[in-house]
Formats: sequence, C-alpha cells, structure tokens
Amino acid sequence: MSFTTTDIAPRIATAIHADKKTLLSGEYAGRIRELLERRGVLVFPQINFSDEEQVAFTNTLGTFAPELAGEIVYKVTLDTNENARADYLKGSWYWHIDGTMNEVPILASILSAKKLDPNGGDTEFCNTYAAYDELPAGDQQAYEKLRVMHSAWNSLFYYDPEPDPRVLAGMMAIGDQELPLVWKHRSGRKSLVLGCTARHVVDMDFKKSAELLVRLRHWATQPQFVYRHKWTVGDMVIWDNTGTMHRATPYDPKSGRMLHRTKLQGEEPFA
Repeated sequence: MSFTTTDIAPRIATAIHADKKTLLSGEYAGRIRELLERRGVLVFPQINFSDEEQVAFTNTLGTFAPELAGEIVYKVTLDTNENARADYLKGSWYWHIDGTMNEVPILASILSAKKLDPNGGDTEFCNTYAAYDELPAGDQQAYEKLRVMHSAWNSLFYYDPEPDPRVLAGMMAIGDQELPLVWKHRSGRKSLVLGCTARHVVDMDFKKSAELLVRLRHWATQPQFVYRHKWTVGDMVIWDNTGTMHRATPYDPKSGRMLHRTKLQGEEPFA
C-alpha cells in the first residue's frame, strides 16, 4: 500500500496520494483524521470514487451522517431537476460553516466532482484555526468573551436582497442560535466562528457589530489562510467543518455542475 502526502500551502490544505484499495482499507484512517484537524482541507486528486466507494470511505473515518431528507449521497447542484432544494445552495457562494443552527455541527464534508462548469464553480476554504492563532493576543482575549447570533435567514439576503416574504418565512422557520465567536475545542485549540449566518454580536452596537464581523471575515479569508480548489472530474476533497469556512465560486446553474457529498457526524458541540 502507498500513502504519501504533500502540503499545498503553509497554513492550509494537504494533498493525499493513495489508491482506492489503500483508502478503503481504513489503515490510514487515523492519519487522515489527524491531518484533517491539523490542515483543514485534504485533497485526493483523481481518485474517481463511485458513490458506493465514497460512502465506504466515509465510514472508515467516523460515524456517517445522512442528510436531513434521508439521502445517503447528496447532489450538490443548482439544477432543480436533480435537486429540488437547489435554490438554497445559492447561499454556498458566501463564506460559511455548515450547521450553525445545530448544537453539534457536522465534523466534515466529503465532495467528489462528477460534472463541472468550465467557467466557474471552484471551492475556496479558509483555516479558522490559523486565523485565530495569528490574531494579536489582545484581540484573542477580547473576542473570546463575545457571543454572536447566527440565523439561517441572514444568508438569504446575500443572494436575494428583496426576497418573497414566504421565502423569508421559510428560512426564518429554520431558527436562530447564539454561538461563541471563538470556539474552544476539546483539543485545546481555538477557531473563529464566522460566516454569512453571523447576524450580529450580542449586546454590541449594530454598526460596531457589523464592522467587527466584516473585519474578522476579511482577516480570516486573507490569502495566507485560504486554499482554492479548481476541480477536475474525479477529484475528492474533505474539509474539517469545525475549523474552516468554505464557499463555492459562482457558476452557471445551467452548466450541470454536479458534486456528490457525504458527511461525518459531529463529535463536539460549539463551546
């Protein structure tokens, strides 16, 4: 069995080179988990997993997390013929963490590229562990005291600033959740909790809150913390949802772009 790694950038992303048999054996599952937590994003170039192989691989890494509608493999596409809830995915064009409406967010997502838009649809990731680590010590201490209200409906205004009231009501029904600005992980590491669901800092003036959230998002998404994956059909990418943000770059909904997603169940609550 062959298993080699290459760091893509100093603070984020590692490429893993291995064949299907090696990855499906589970022999390197512990190593993959360690790299995922430390590097944030793992890239498996041209692995060409089938859906069945992707599910089996996901199961080697932890507890499999089915989708809310019960799907095992989720189709990430803006084609409404393939995904009836495709419009909701327009929010993925903006920096976010999956599961901010949940007490325990998913641990990781795994995406495989099946069909691509040649003119768009890359995926960007930023390391929110590294972004926190490189803040000035005084800022770290101040931000650890802050709480932020997250709302799924806040992301709606990013891509539809004048929504139909019924659409807004549907998004509001998903709920709101107050979360720490700095997630203190069981490992002892800390990461920033930001993204397009972050609506306002609790008990802070509205303008100052907006300024702070925008400034921190800008900080966390500087080039040194970001990896942009330009997909090739057959690529698979895993990211640590607890220590990164991600977004897709815009693409043509008519392009047929299709990625298949599986997920790992969360293992620790926001704290």
